[in-house]
Formats: sequence, structure tokens, C-alpha cells
Amino acid sequence: MRLKIAGTVNDSIVDGPGIRFTVFTQGCPHKCRGCHNPGTHDPEGGEWADTDELLKKIQGNPLLDGVTFSGGEPFCQAEALWELGRQIRSLGLNIVTYTGYTFEQLYRDREKNHFGKLLEVTDFLVDGPFILEEKDWEIKFRGSRNQRYIDCQASLREGRAVEVEP
Repeated sequence: MRLKIAGTVNDSIVDGPGIRFTVFTQGCPHKCRGCHNPGTHDPEGGEWADTDELLKKIQGNPLLDGVTFSGGEPFCQAEALWELGRQIRSLGLNIVTYTGYTFEQLYRDREKNHFGKLLEVTDFLVDGPFILEEKDWEIKFRGSRNQRYIDCQASLREGRAVEVEP
């Protein structure tokens, strides 16, 4: 399957716990003011990547603790990321997904656009748009205070956002 990406990072330590392979998806409808990845907004930008090739790169790094789907907006390509995520989880790696949507929006619309599928393979969700006025350098793995670090699997079981400390 193909995925439109802005790029990847092979060994990030800022996109979730531990050492992570990060996939920056291309295309974002939120266009948050002050976004640190404005080059990912245009859905026509970036390049096409084959998910099998991405999986090979992930498998080639034995030091990884997990994989992060960032953006852009990962939920704009939820089906392809779900397919990739299933394979990543079979390797025993965890998945962190960043989104400008809230968990409540994604949960409500989980039957649409494969949102529910991507939530099913996401271990931790960082949700909410980046708000420049709430920017905070002190919070772990988030850019602004409104964003939450959510245990996605517990949230799906309970039908509400279950926040945890990263």
C-alpha cells in the first residue's frame, strides 16, 4: 500500500517514549498557527512511500521501542497507516499517533474514513490542535497545554479519553 509522506526519522527520541521510527505524513487540514511542520500541510506535497519499504526500514533497526505516526495529519491516511500499524504491532513495537483531532471527534466518527481502524492499532494518542498561545516547552511529547497524552486502548474500552503521563 502507498502512503503520502513528508519524510521519516530513523531514531527519534522526541516523538514518544524510547527510540522511535517516526513517519511524517503529508497533508493536514488543521493548518495550526505556529505548527512546527508547516511543510506537511499541502496534500499535494511530499512523496509517495510504499508501506512494505517503510516496514523493512523499521525491521532493520533493532534498537526501536516503537513507531510514531506524525504529520501532517495521520488520520487523513488512516487506512494505509492501519495496515502498516498492524504489521508494526506484530513486531512487538508500540505506536504513538499524533493528531489535531480530539479523541472524542475520532471516537464519534470511528466508523468513517477508517478512523476506528487506526485507533485500534494506536497505543498512545497525542490529540488536539497545536495552539500557539498554549505552547509549553516543559510538557513531554506535546507542543501545547491543550494536547493530551492518551492511552488509546483503555480509551476505546471505556468509550472516553483516558489520559496518562508519558
